[in-house]
Amino acid sequence: MKFNELIRLLEKNGFRIVKEKGSIRYYIKPGWNKIIRVDYHGAKEVPTGTCNSILKAAGLKDKQN
Repeated sequence: MKFNELIRLLEKNGFRIVKEKGSIRYYIKPGWNKIIRVDYHGAKEVPTGTCNSILKAAGLKDKQN
């Protein structure tokens, strides 16, 4: 999965960017008590462990395509 695809997946599931500092983006979702941090690198592939960690923190682990 590429970073662009990961961001689209988060946004499709209600997460919105709240802060951006350099390449680091923070996302929140109403009703979700965790802030999701993504070190954004555009069209590069997200390392598997990083991708799984972000999806798990966002509660989307089972929705991954």
